[in-house]
Amino acid sequence: MLTKLTGGIIYDPASGVAGRQQDLYLQDGRIIHPPADAKPDKEYNLTGKVVMSGAIDMHTHIGGGKGNIARLLMPEDHRADPAPHTHICHSGCGHAMPSTFTTGYRYAQMGYTAAFEPAMQAINARQAHMEMADTPILDKGGYVMLGSDDYLLRLLTTRQDQQAINDYVAWTINAAKAIGVKVVNPGAISAFKFNQRKLDLDERHCHYAVTPRQILNVLATAVQQLGLSKPLHVHGCNLGVPGNVETTLDTIQGIAGLPVHLTHIQFHSYGAEGDFKFSSGAARIAEAVNKNKNITIDVGQVLFGQTVTISGDSMKQHAGHKHAKPNKWVVMDIECEAGCGVVPFKYRDQDFVNALQWAIGLETFLLVDDPWRIFLTTDHPNGAPFTSYPHLIRLLMDRTFRNEMLAQIHPEAQKMTTLASISREYTLYEIAIMTRAGAAKLLGLKDRGGLSPGHWADITVYTDHPNRERMFEKPDYVFKDGELVVVNGEVVATRWGTTHTVKPDFDPSVEKGLKDYFDRYLTVKLGNYKISDDEMTEDGRGSITVQPTR
Repeated sequence: MLTKLTGGIIYDPASGVAGRQQDLYLQDGRIIHPPADAKPDKEYNLTGKVVMSGAIDMHTHIGGGKGNIARLLMPEDHRADPAPHTHICHSGCGHAMPSTFTTGYRYAQMGYTAAFEPAMQAINARQAHMEMADTPILDKGGYVMLGSDDYLLRLLTTRQDQQAINDYVAWTINAAKAIGVKVVNPGAISAFKFNQRKLDLDERHCHYAVTPRQILNVLATAVQQLGLSKPLHVHGCNLGVPGNVETTLDTIQGIAGLPVHLTHIQFHSYGAEGDFKFSSGAARIAEAVNKNKNITIDVGQVLFGQTVTISGDSMKQHAGHKHAKPNKWVVMDIECEAGCGVVPFKYRDQDFVNALQWAIGLETFLLVDDPWRIFLTTDHPNGAPFTSYPHLIRLLMDRTFRNEMLAQIHPEAQKMTTLASISREYTLYEIAIMTRAGAAKLLGLKDRGGLSPGHWADITVYTDHPNRERMFEKPDYVFKDGELVVVNGEVVATRWGTTHTVKPDFDPSVEKGLKDYFDRYLTVKLGNYKISDDEMTEDGRGSITVQPTR
C-alpha cells in the first residue's frame, strides 16, 4: 500500500531539514522517493502540522528484574493508575513503573517508537528480553552490564591483556543479545559484597585490588576496538554524593579521549557549597562536555512527584534506603555479576535538595551547546516516569514557564541556581535532534531517527501549539513501520517492534576459560546462559535487527 503524507512541516535533523513543507511517501514500511505517477491508496492532509521521526528514548528502565521488583513493591502505584482493557489495548496499570503493555502504549501515545533498556545483566538478559518482547509498538534493545562481574575483575587482577578483555566483552554482548555495554559504579557493586561501602575513582577494590578508573579504561577501550557505535554507557562513581562533580570531571579527563557516554549526569553534578553543603556543579560539567567532544551525556532530569528509584548500584541504593518514601526497599545481590536496589521516592519542590536537583538538570540541558551530544531522559523511573517528558520539553522550550516553576520551589534552592538568568529556549529542531536524530546516531541505527527515503517509516505528527507540553503529550498521528498506530493520542492499532543488537567478533577459545568458571562458580551452565536468535523470535513478538559495527 502506498501512503502519502501531504503538506507537513518537516523537522528532520538527520538530513538537515528544519521546518520545510514537504510531502512524504510510505510503502512497505519505509519512506520512499516520490513515485512518478502512482496514486496513493491512502492520503493524510498534514498542512500546518509538525512532522518528526518517531522519538527514541536511549535510556529507560523497561526490561529486567529491577522493574518487576518495583512493581511487586508498590501495589498502591498500580491501584492509583489503572489502564483499562479496550478492543485494541490490553489492560495494565502503574504510574512510576507501568506494566509492559501499558509502557508500550503510553510511549506511543507521546510519539515514541523506540526505547532502550540501559542496565541489562547478562545472567538476567533472557528475562529482560522476554519483558521487552511484551512491550508493544516500540523497537527496543539493551546495554549489557559489565564492570562488577567477577570474571572481568579476575581478568584484570591476573593482568590479562586488552585482547582477552575484548574477547570476553564481545562474547558477553553476543550471549546477552545486547546493543551496547553499560558499567554501573565500576567495581563497587562487587566491592559492596565484600562490605566495602564506598569506592572512589582511584580507590582499590578491597578484594580484587583494581580501581574504577582501570575498569572504565579497559571497557571503553574494548567498546572502541570492537567497533561498537554506542560508546561505553557509564554510571560513574559517587552517584548522589555532595561534591561528586569533582569525580565526574576527573572521569572526563581521565578517559584519555575515548568515546564515553555519561548517563543521568544530573545525579553526578553536585558541589558541596552553601549552608546546606549541597550546590550545583552543572556549569562546570557543561563546560567540560563542551570542550571534550568524545563525551556524550543524558541528563536524568528530576521532576516532582512520586516515583521509584531502581538501579544496579546496590551500594548507593543501600546508602539511600533511609530516604524511602513510602518506607520499604529492596537491595539484593545477583550471582557473581552484580546486584540491584529498589527504593521508592517522592521528589518534593519544597525540599531543598530535590528542588536544587530539578534546577541542576535544567541548567545542564541549557548550558551544553551541542544538542547532538545531550539527550532527554529522566532515567525513568529514577528522576521521574517517562510520561513526564512533555512537561520537561515545555520547561526547555519556554523560559517564561520555566521561571514560573522556578519561583515555586524551595526559596534557598532558588538562590543556589543560575537558572533564572539563562535565556536559552530549545527550538523544535533541537528537540528533534535530542530525541530523534541524535539518539539514532549514538546507537548506530542507520535507518531510524530520520525521514529521508530508505528510513523505516517511524513518524510522529503534531499540531503546533505554543504550550509545548500540550503539543508533545498528544500527537495527531503516529506511524510505526508505516502502520498508523496512534490517532489524536489514542492507540488505534498495535504491532511488534524489532530488537536491535550487535554481534562483534571474538575468539571462540574464550569459551574454554568461561566454561571452567561457570562450572565452578555459577548456578547456570554456559550453554543455558547464551540466548539464541530463535529464542528472540519464537513467540512472534518482533524480530532481531543486527546493527553493523564500524
